[in-house]
Amino acid sequence: MNAKVILTFLFLLSLGVVAFLFYNNMPKPQVQQTAAQPAQAPKIEVLAATAALPAGTLLRGQDVAWTTVPKAVAGMILRPAAATLAVRPEADEDARAQVYGAALRVALAEGEPITPQNIVKPGDRDFLGLVLSPGTRAIAIPISTGGAGSGLLSPGDRVDVLLTQSFKGDETPLTRRSVSETVVENLRVLAVDSEKTSNRAVTLEVLPEQAEKINVATELGKLSLTLRPVSIPTAQNQPGAVASVQPAWSVDASPALRSVLPPEKQVEAAAPIVKVMRGNQSQDAKSQ
Repeated sequence: MNAKVILTFLFLLSLGVVAFLFYNNMPKPQVQQTAAQPAQAPKIEVLAATAALPAGTLLRGQDVAWTTVPKAVAGMILRPAAATLAVRPEADEDARAQVYGAALRVALAEGEPITPQNIVKPGDRDFLGLVLSPGTRAIAIPISTGGAGSGLLSPGDRVDVLLTQSFKGDETPLTRRSVSETVVENLRVLAVDSEKTSNRAVTLEVLPEQAEKINVATELGKLSLTLRPVSIPTAQNQPGAVASVQPAWSVDASPALRSVLPPEKQVEAAAPIVKVMRGNQSQDAKSQ
């Protein structure tokens, strides 16, 4: 083998080594890097119980929240998509509110999804039979939309029933022509009529004795409801319990009414009323 052949062989070998090193150091296409990465599964959020809830629970805002699940099942209430929320942020609360006031057919564990199959809504045939406690009744009373009970109440709230009466006649002093008193205390709201009318009906859970008092009160004057804090124990709601709040008369709301009375009547009107109990009977008497 002569020198020319040897030089040609070495030259070709050098070209091969350079080409090999150049190929190994070339940057790989981005497509090859991303193609091997697994696709990220979409995030699925559904409405679920925030705590363990017994059957018959009237669902409120604090009872439900969005939770992530690996797979959606038919009937689950899905959270609106991000694109929808960007246009209508209120869509999130609207989706949650569709279960407010509904009663659970079955007990739910914390984090368990809520579906239309495990709730019953007010107006459904078996709603009252599901939510009523043993020995209680349901009674619907009309509430003026302009009153305190028109837009503040939700199913599951606790309320007092107030009666306001007006007395007409020349013999009735101005200081005693109107009175408001608590008829029944600490009743559970079962349903609130959603009709936008001049009078809305509120359905309350009552004992038979309380239903009788409320029926009589509707014949005497105007009924209204006041909302109670959830911290007040329900044990106060017992048959025959005496109302803890004394009646408020015209003069209690407007002390200025005393100024239109003769001086001797002003002293009499200012004297507080003391309720005297004799067995099951009561009567008002002036304190000395």
